[in-house]
Amino acid sequence: MAEQNILTYKGKPLVRQGRFIFYGNPDDKCILFMNILDTKKVGDLEVATRVLVQIQDTDEEKSFNDKILKQCEKRSLSDAFDIGTIWLERALRG
Repeated sequence: MAEQNILTYKGKPLVRQGRFIFYGNPDDKCILFMNILDTKKVGDLEVATRVLVQIQDTDEEKSFNDKILKQCEKRSLSDAFDIGTIWLERALRG
């Protein structure tokens, strides 16, 4: 079986599936989830203009709504990732 190359950032997996971005180790108690809600065209690129940011519990026994520990919206992917990584680190420490 071929080993997949998974992008990591600060030692945690960073995976994109379409408009969804997941950051964190699924074996930890929570992960960062980002959903790109809106984009605009800038030259040849699609740039995120509205991103949902959530810290989600990884407990499979919980309902979807109970998994959301913290949530906000940001106007750029950079801002979303910044706040999301801060929240994730705090949640993992707490």
